[in-house]
Amino acid sequence: MIGNRRSFLKVLASGSALGVLGACTVTTSGKLTIVTLNVAKVKAYGTAGINAVTTILSVAAVSSAVGAPAMAIIEASKAALQTALTAFSNAAGSSTTVTYDSTSLKTQVDSLLTDLQNVTSLLGNAVSQASTAVPGSTLANANTVISALKTVLSIFQGGLGIVSVSGPRMAEKEALRTLHVSL
Repeated sequence: MIGNRRSFLKVLASGSALGVLGACTVTTSGKLTIVTLNVAKVKAYGTAGINAVTTILSVAAVSSAVGAPAMAIIEASKAALQTALTAFSNAAGSSTTVTYDSTSLKTQVDSLLTDLQNVTSLLGNAVSQASTAVPGSTLANANTVISALKTVLSIFQGGLGIVSVSGPRMAEKEALRTLHVSL
């Protein structure tokens, strides 16, 4: 996380958090922070994570290189992400936006974020581990998927008021298109 105003403004100026502004708003009143989320975008971010797992694991060389135990962990993480996405979707219902504070929808959002972070990390490690066994063009495609997923994660974190030093690697629309998600 960025700890000072100058770093935060630098990230904003670079454009890395600008795509977030339409996805959510964060307001603070005293000790209460209220986050309003665009439900369609949050659902798209979760779906992007699921699609990234499916895409990366469809590359036989990656699956072979990381082995069955790692594949099982990645599949379990995908299932956890799907469960979190379903819980969020059920809680949000047909709303176009949802507002939560520390006593409402926060558990579902936190779970979705945690599972998306986990999937991103596991897939990044799997592609890195398999890099010597995967042909160049296939590796480039896998890295593009990882980059798109990291973009989605970064934008989601930014929407929740979490600003990381590493900003999005591509535009939100491009990342979602890469991960076969439409809004």
